[in-house]
Amino acid sequence: MDFLRETLARYDIRPRKRLGQSFLRDSRMVRRISALADPRADETVVEIGAGLGLLTAELAKGAGRVVALEIDPRLVRVLEDRFADNDRVKVVQADVLMYDMASASDGKRVKVVGNIPYHISTPILFRLLAFRRMITSMVLMFQKELADRITAGPGKKEYGILSVLFARYTDAVPAITVPPACFYPAPRVVSSVLRFSMRDHSGIPEEESWLVATVRSSFAQRRKTLRNNLRATGVADEVLDAVLAKARIDGSRRAETLTLGEFRHLAAELAECGDAWKMAGKFLTNGGLSDIK
Repeated sequence: MDFLRETLARYDIRPRKRLGQSFLRDSRMVRRISALADPRADETVVEIGAGLGLLTAELAKGAGRVVALEIDPRLVRVLEDRFADNDRVKVVQADVLMYDMASASDGKRVKVVGNIPYHISTPILFRLLAFRRMITSMVLMFQKELADRITAGPGKKEYGILSVLFARYTDAVPAITVPPACFYPAPRVVSSVLRFSMRDHSGIPEEESWLVATVRSSFAQRRKTLRNNLRATGVADEVLDAVLAKARIDGSRRAETLTLGEFRHLAAELAECGDAWKMAGKFLTNGGLSDIK
């Protein structure tokens, strides 16, 4: 019996589907992911969903500190027992969607590593973007379908809100393909590991809010044209026509054809509309994406 199954049996733990629990069991893959994160002695690594601690132990070999986040109290017990004598590992029972990344390293920037639960991947991604100024890099595993959406370029069917915003704030590179056999229990999907390097964050917060709002509105209904999606927010036709003309963007295009640069230009022109756009733009505070800091 391998370590993973032996540990689950000893603690009488069965993986919970509602938590998306599927444990990485392949030690070679664990080492590859840790090497990709490149943990160093002067760095803190926040691990999302530490599970049984296989990746935690590997990260702790190089990192000055590993903050192992785990929401399941059964697994927290395993982690606390396993790392009781390892002062490099701090086990924290927490939901990553509620966790304050700034608390992990006394306000210093951290690295983030994790096998992201597939059923809440998107909320976690936007939570991490909210803390982007506290993060230097991330190595995250997703269902391949979602990884393809994150890294897609304009014109591809996978291209969408995630693609645009992660292109703005990160440089995301596909690094490792992980087959189902590497997990227990084996999922029905192929997984992908992406490495994210965080981009410069010197943008003015208000301008960044407009970008998020513009992208979100533009993709509201993928089959609709850019102009129709923006009209649906309530902006006056004459204002919208003027904005599109100044941005030099054809309103008959669909959102998936616009580049990041075009979205940024469009957002800047929309912001210039002032009250006329703000009154129509209630989406700025509705839907969850506009709270990205």
